[in-house]
Amino acid sequence: MDDPLRRYPGYSLRRAANATAAELAARLSDIGLKQVDASLLLLIGANPDVTASALGRELDIQRANMVPLLKRLEDAGLIDRNPLDGKSQGLVLTRDGEARREQALAIIERFEAEMLARVPAEHRHHLLPALDALWRNP
Repeated sequence: MDDPLRRYPGYSLRRAANATAAELAARLSDIGLKQVDASLLLLIGANPDVTASALGRELDIQRANMVPLLKRLEDAGLIDRNPLDGKSQGLVLTRDGEARREQALAIIERFEAEMLARVPAEHRHHLLPALDALWRNP
């Protein structure tokens, strides 16, 4: 069948994003995490005492949506809050959170390597810069 949609980069990008997101989600579910949970654990691990608002800005998540996401991680014993000043709280990983972050990181790195291997070798070096250009330079 002739598929005229394949001529549009946006269509192919959306299809690729949906396919890879579903695959990564399945792998992360094996350790009880959603993709957003893993993203939060990686960012908190790399930025101890980061605030919820800074995380929301980085991941483009509205404040109202951050509250239940962080509560889920806190209730699971994966993050703690540290008072920073009179009203701000920083987020840190607990020992269990660090262990889960390590598991998530191993899954993500393996997944990313397998995904990149699907791309022809001559295109691999400019794939990430091309993708970044689409969302970092609107």
